[in-house]
Amino acid sequence: MSVKIEARYRGDDTVELVHGPSGNSMTTDLPVDNGGRGRTFSPTDLLGASLASCILTIMAKAAAKDGLDLSGASISLEKEMQASPRRVGRFRGRLVFPPGLSPAQKEKLKACIRACPVSASLHPDVKVELSLE
Repeated sequence: MSVKIEARYRGDDTVELVHGPSGNSMTTDLPVDNGGRGRTFSPTDLLGASLASCILTIMAKAAAKDGLDLSGASISLEKEMQASPRRVGRFRGRLVFPPGLSPAQKEKLKACIRACPVSASLHPDVKVELSLE
């Protein structure tokens, strides 16, 4: 399946993105650590947002197969850049499960961290470190 995404440079270090199927749009900005103003998500911020969203979505699908409700689960993620070459070096954060899950259920859902398509698409040198609660 393919999805069309349109990107247009709008000036002032911003890019407008349009999601083809829905028409929803958003804007990115140049990050502060690269000479910008950081007024909204940077492209690499979106990578972190994609990773967190993907993990929770895949976990929710897996939980639903077992009749579990994952409502309230959350990920707090911090993106760390590296200098040379300039790229994302690590995502570090915390995954909070909703109350009531057994250790075995949590362990099964933990496998979704590496199973989500975004995580599987990351370069192997990009570290993903999530503590689990």
